Amino acid sequence: MSTEQEQEQTKQKQNENDWVRIVTPDKYSFLIKRKVAMASGTLRNMLSTDSRFAEALTDTCEISERGAVVEKLCEYLAYKSLYEGSKEEIPDFTERIPPEVALELLQAADYYEA
Repeated sequence: MSTEQEQEQTKQKQNENDWVRIVTPDKYSFLIKRKVAMASGTLRNMLSTDSRFAEALTDTCEISERGAVVEKLCEYLAYKSLYEGSKEEIPDFTERIPPEVALELLQAADYYEA
């Protein structure tokens, strides 16, 4: 393995332990691990260092959903990250979704490719 590949792997492992801030229009702010945020295709693209998006430079993503929806979205991303590739029985996530945010959460999950 070349030193460039080793440096890239080290950098990637360090980035997995970094934190990302997600901010909503109603002024809620959520800190989640970068590894968890990368479970979302849209957030992964926003935070990619190759993209040179402002989100990648500041580690802050402004999301247009309200705080209650983003909270559940972050919770789901953590759930997905935790159980991905798991061989144990996976608990049902739908029990954690309040009916009043279900439709908005479904739309946000689709948009953020969660």
